[in-house]
Amino acid sequence: MDSQPRILLDDIGQAQQERLFYIDFKLRFSGLINRTDLVSRFGIKAAAATRDLAQYKEIAPDNLIYDTKVKRYLQAGDFKPVFAYPGGQALAALCHGLGDDHVCVQSALISAEVPTQLNTPNLDILAEVSKAIYQQKILTVDYQSLSSGRSKRDIVPFALVDNGLRCHVRAFDRKREQFGDFVINRISAASLHDGYIPNTQTREADIQWNRIVEMHIVPHPRLAHPETIAMEYGMEHDVLKANVRAAVAGYVLRRWNVDCTDDHSLTGSEYHLWLKNTVTLYGVENLAIAPGYQTE
Repeated sequence: MDSQPRILLDDIGQAQQERLFYIDFKLRFSGLINRTDLVSRFGIKAAAATRDLAQYKEIAPDNLIYDTKVKRYLQAGDFKPVFAYPGGQALAALCHGLGDDHVCVQSALISAEVPTQLNTPNLDILAEVSKAIYQQKILTVDYQSLSSGRSKRDIVPFALVDNGLRCHVRAFDRKREQFGDFVINRISAASLHDGYIPNTQTREADIQWNRIVEMHIVPHPRLAHPETIAMEYGMEHDVLKANVRAAVAGYVLRRWNVDCTDDHSLTGSEYHLWLKNTVTLYGVENLAIAPGYQTE
């Protein structure tokens, strides 16, 4: 990823670097920022926030412009990120909140290993998707689908989802006139534009997103020592009750290899868990990927 020289950053203290990182990140992934954002995020005075924005503009003058109408700094057309960060870090920040410790790349206190990811989100595409969500705009995408190949379509995105294997965006698809999931790395181009968005195309109208499914997950009955799994997952009375959105239920069941057959008949060594109340999945739409689940 291209980034601007960081020579001026060398003389800036850690605390201000954190705030400059925040400005850079907000501009890239939401497209706008103001003093109030910094004041709320870091608990600093408005005057200090003004100095931070001025400092950032000195480092990267082509990255932001001030809009007097909305009284915010907007991402400029020639924006190039000042800070570099892995795709996984950006996705985690967007999904779970932006942490403070961007300068320390690796902790010296512990040694840890994270399983290799086979793909990470394209940050340029992720930024466009994120801005569309944040600014509540329509997104025109070139999308490569497994079923229909490449096509151009308008979507109305409202949520990012990291299912542990890949990142997708939940959105209303104006071409198919229904809500669906779009894998970030299957989007080859994306652009924002304004337009009327009726209530039927917003988060509140997505039944699968708003429906909560309570799943009762238990140790697989074929296990010789089911108490081991009960302990590993912190089960109470040998049951783990998980509340998930219907829109992501299939992803959760696949990720954790939960046997979804009525008679717990899957025999692979990877199946340590069984969904005891399969009836809870009635009406859930993305169950083709749920291990062993069969519709009536």
